[in-house]
Amino acid sequence: MSHAAFNARLEQFGQFRRPVRPAALHVEGLCWGPKGHGGLVTDISFELAPGRMLAIVGPNGAGKSSLLRCLYRYHRPTSGLVRLDGEDIWSIPPRDYARRIATVLQEPAVDFGLSVAEIVELGLTPHLGRFARPDFSRVVDALALMGLSDFASRDFATLSGGEKQRVMIARALLQDPDLLILDEPTNHLDIRHQLEVLELLSRLGITVVVSLHDLALASSHADTVLVLDHGRQVQLGAPTEALTPQSVNQTFAVGVAIDTHPVTGRPRFSFHLDDDNENT
Repeated sequence: MSHAAFNARLEQFGQFRRPVRPAALHVEGLCWGPKGHGGLVTDISFELAPGRMLAIVGPNGAGKSSLLRCLYRYHRPTSGLVRLDGEDIWSIPPRDYARRIATVLQEPAVDFGLSVAEIVELGLTPHLGRFARPDFSRVVDALALMGLSDFASRDFATLSGGEKQRVMIARALLQDPDLLILDEPTNHLDIRHQLEVLELLSRLGITVVVSLHDLALASSHADTVLVLDHGRQVQLGAPTEALTPQSVNQTFAVGVAIDTHPVTGRPRFSFHLDDDNENT
C-alpha cells in the first residue's frame, strides 16, 4: 500500500468513527507480583495526557508485559492505583470498560474457527445494543485500513503471525477506544507494516500505551518513553531525555550511537557490543 493510499484509507476510516475522546491515564505507585514471588513491577508512576502516546521499553524480563496487564485489568495491582480520567479502572463497569479500553496482546488469539472479518467484527460488540446489528461497512473500512481486504473470508487460523497481528489491531480500532494498549504490536510484522502501524497509532488522536523492543520506533513516534529494568522505572520523559547513550548502555548493556536520520529527521540508533558490559 502506498503512503498516499494509506492516508486515504485512514481518512475514510475516520469518517465513520465516533468523536474521539482520548482519556487521561494516571498511574501511581503501582506494584504487582504473583503471590510468593515478590514484585515483578515495583513503584511505577506516570501521567499520560489525553491523546498522547507512551512507549514502554526495556530488556527481556524488564516487566513490560506485567505492567501492561495491570493497565488493562488482567492483574489487580498489589498496591498503587491506575486511574482513567480520574476513575479507578477497577471501579468501571465491565461493559463501559470494554467501550473505553481496547488491547492488542502478544499471545496468539483464540479464533474459534472464525473468519478474519468475523474476528474484526467483534470489535463492534461493546457498542451494540441487545438486538442491534453491526454495521459491516465499518468492518470493511477497518480491513482496508490494515491492508486486509483480500483476507476477509480467510480462516483466521491460516494466517501468518504478522497477518494475525494486523487483524487484531483492526479489531481493536473498531472498538473506538479512548485508550489503546498494545503489547509488542510490531512483532512478526515486516518493516513496511511496522512503520505503518506506528504511524497509524500516532495519528489516531486517542491515548496510546505501547510496549516496543525497537528503540528507534519508540523514539520516533512516542511522546513519552518509559524505560523499565528489572521491574523498576529507570527513565521517564521525552524520547531524547529517556533514551540517551548513557541510559541505553546502562539498561541494555550495549553501546549505542544516536544521530539524526538524513531523510526522516528522526533519531537513528546504531548498536554495538560494549566490552565493559559483556558479563552484566
